[in-house]
Formats: sequence, structure tokens, C-alpha cells
Amino acid sequence: MIIIEPHIHMVSRTTDDYQAMYAAGIRACVEPSFWMGINRTRAGTFIDYFRLILDWETIRARRFGIDHFAGVSVNPKEAEDLVLAREVIAEIGPYLDHPRCVALGEVGLNAITPNEETILAEQLALVVDKELPVLVHLPHFNKPEGIRRIMAILAESGIADERVLIDHNTEDTMPLARGTGYHLGLTVYPISKLTPQRVSHIIRHYGHERMIVSGSADWGVSDPLSLVKVVNFLREDGHPDAVINDLVFNNANRFYANSPRWKPELGLIPVDPREFQR
Repeated sequence: MIIIEPHIHMVSRTTDDYQAMYAAGIRACVEPSFWMGINRTRAGTFIDYFRLILDWETIRARRFGIDHFAGVSVNPKEAEDLVLAREVIAEIGPYLDHPRCVALGEVGLNAITPNEETILAEQLALVVDKELPVLVHLPHFNKPEGIRRIMAILAESGIADERVLIDHNTEDTMPLARGTGYHLGLTVYPISKLTPQRVSHIIRHYGHERMIVSGSADWGVSDPLSLVKVVNFLREDGHPDAVINDLVFNNANRFYANSPRWKPELGLIPVDPREFQR
């Protein structure tokens, strides 16, 4: 089964992870903008980071047979500083238009503060008239309140539901999110967030239409092969292959197809490391 990893932070992963992902059937991935472990202090460090994930990380991934795309934004974890966030927003335009940029994101809420809400709204305004999907980050705590605030801001933005993926849903947010036309993300981590078992339960209860599963692997305890483990568990738990294929390939492919730049090459062949290793 060919897999798209729709949300993963590969700058925090090793080349061994790329090799393992390819061997497991992952052929394309999207890397949304991320907090780097410390809050950045200058707009230029954001810009250099955008260049890193749009240019260099694409090259690194293709060497291992995976077509890599990215999303750019001020991540909600760094949206509290209005002055800095607005400096980044003022310079972000060329990177939203980059050939490898297929989304605005991650945007959303972290601590559910007024400043975060302001920066979310201002970033959404950047892409109202662009053919770009939007990847939205739900807060890690008080998720029901977070999704209520996010959905209100999305409604005010005028962005069509089908262009939005609200990520990091749990059982607490699904009753609120499922009545919308948004794509909904389920994130699987070894310790926090969801397990394959919880994903299975959510899919049985709410169905698989517009549902997208990701591993969202980053600096912490996470797993770039989470989706493979989800596939194996769902099969053992009796879900049809057609449903599983939607969850780990088709639905993500449909969502990112809202961007005309999303044309993943799924037949890339890994390059012999002796050709580029120095």
C-alpha cells in the first residue's frame, strides 16, 4: 500500500528515518511549519527555516525516494509575540508562492489567547484568494474550546471548508468537527495523542470520509512509521482495505489537490548515497 504522510516534521528526523519510511511504502510527505524547540527572536530566522523546508529538505527527501512538500506559517506556539509574528507575515508572501509550498500551516491555537487568535485571522487573510489548503493545529489542552474558537475564526475568514484540514482531533473534538465540511486529522504518537486503537474506534463511530491520519513526528517521542502501524492495526481490527487506503492516501491526496502545486511523484527511486555523500 502506498502511503502519504500528510503532516511530519522531517527537519527533526534522520536519514535513517527516510530510508525506513520508503521501505514501508511512504512515497510523499508534507512538512508544515513547526516550533523549533525554542522561540525564535527575529523574522530572519523564520525565513531561513522556510527556505530549509522548501528547498533543502525537498532535495534530502528525494534522495531517499520520497517526494517532499511543505507548508509555511507562524506556528501558533510562536504567535503570542504580535510584533515578531507580523514581521514574519509581512515577508511570508514569496514562500507561500514557492513551487514546493502546498499549504498555509500549521496555523491555529496553542494556549487559546487573544494574540494567537489575531495572528490566526491575519494569516488566514493571506490565502483567502490563493489556491492553497490550510492546515490548522488544535491546542493540546482544552481542545473543545480551542476548536470552537478556531471554527468561528475560520467561518469569518471566508475560506471554503474543503480547503481546511483541522488536525490533532480526539474523541472530545469529533462531535463538534464532524458536522462541518472540513477535513479532519487524527494524529498518532507512541505516548501522547492517539493510538491506532483509538483511531479505529473513532473511524467506526464517525466514518472515514474526509478523515486523514498522520504521524506528525518531530523532536519528541514520535514515530515516522506511525501510519504503517495504523494500517496494520486497522487491518487486524477488520477495517476494509478501501477504507484504510482512504485514511492514509486518498483523503490526503484529495485535500492537498486543492493546491495546483500538489503533483507528487510516487515513483521516485532512491539514489545511491555514494553519489552525494561527502
